[in-house]
Amino acid sequence: MMLIAAGWISVLLLVGGLALDHTLTGLVTRNFDEQLGYMLTGMIGSAEIGADGDVFFIRPLGDQRFMEPNSGLYWQIRGKGHEDYPSRSLWDRSLDVPEDHFDAQPHVYDSDQFEGEPLRVMERSIILPGSKTKWMFTVAASRKDLNEQIKTIRAILVYSFVALGFGLLLMAGMQTWYGLFPLRHVRRAIQKLRTTGAARVTEPLPQEVEPLVGELNALLAHTEQQAEEARTHAGNLAHALKTPLTVLMNAATAQAPDLSNTVIREAAVMRRQVDHHLARARAVGRRAAGLSRADVWPSLEAVLRAVERLYEDTRFDLDGNQAAAVAMEKQDLEELLGNLIENAAKYGGGSVFVTVDAGEKTPRFCEIWIEDDGMGIPEAERVRIFDRGARLDTGKPGTGLGLAIVRDVVEIYGGTVALEESEDLGGLLVKLRLPRAVS
Repeated sequence: MMLIAAGWISVLLLVGGLALDHTLTGLVTRNFDEQLGYMLTGMIGSAEIGADGDVFFIRPLGDQRFMEPNSGLYWQIRGKGHEDYPSRSLWDRSLDVPEDHFDAQPHVYDSDQFEGEPLRVMERSIILPGSKTKWMFTVAASRKDLNEQIKTIRAILVYSFVALGFGLLLMAGMQTWYGLFPLRHVRRAIQKLRTTGAARVTEPLPQEVEPLVGELNALLAHTEQQAEEARTHAGNLAHALKTPLTVLMNAATAQAPDLSNTVIREAAVMRRQVDHHLARARAVGRRAAGLSRADVWPSLEAVLRAVERLYEDTRFDLDGNQAAAVAMEKQDLEELLGNLIENAAKYGGGSVFVTVDAGEKTPRFCEIWIEDDGMGIPEAERVRIFDRGARLDTGKPGTGLGLAIVRDVVEIYGGTVALEESEDLGGLLVKLRLPRAVS
């Protein structure tokens, strides 16, 4: 920030200084030239042609310096075929004025013809009444005073702009230091978090960093939630595996005759538990990876093709918005739909009806209804059925983990799942609300 400020200030001061120098030096030079112009006009107004054809002044010029040798102010009149008519101040010198051109208007230029005395020269060509000669009227003045004025102006500009530059850099430095000062409060607050083990930044901080502190606290809360989920996940998995391992250890220690069957049964239980936790872990990882998108209709068609092979006697109907898309991974979406549609076919009476964007359509959520014509689930059991291992019909094969996986994965993606009674088919209605993908 300081380097950028220093570079930008330097460029602006340089450009501004050059522009101001050009303006002021031009103003002083024009004022100097105007004085020469007044003298040249006075010369032309006082000039006459004598009887011998030479030019002369009918009245003397007012500036006394024209009478003092080498005074720095000179005039001269030159005409072809006539001797030069110079001022006394030229003494034994003459102004080198070319005669091969005609200046109808005053012509100003610099000259170095006098050694050690640079001149500012103004000349004009005039044909005086009573003469056919082209007379060149010339007035010259030493540039010493003009150069001194320009030098003084440039010195003032340099000193002023250097002081201004240092002042601006100092102001930029103070502004940078003061502007970044609230971040030092944040650094100390984060250091306090690390050293004291606090969970949030609670001390009052400057208003400028309040949004940053809010995001920091949100990040801390998110990290704390993830850590708590990881601990809960590990504890649940350990608890789920503890009982089968104990059964296996007791059977092996007692050398039970049905040891092989016990191993197979308990290994299947442990594999189901591992599958459940792996599915949940995959969903968490995909959610953290970034925005996901899955088209609902193709996933439903793929799931129905698979389920129809298992339940050939069940009639499946699919209706609704074919362009709907949700913000989740396709694999997780198909796992959710597969669990719910398979349960509807397994426990239903032979009809399953799936509707996409059922109910009130909202821009935030896509609601998928899965209905069957089975016995349904009593209202008192609709919350407990989502627990791991919970089953109402133990006469049919199953592990009781399907709805638990559905609930966990849906909640990870920010959706909801609810059980109600189907008004059309009379069985169970599963309302699956998933966040809609941003188009």
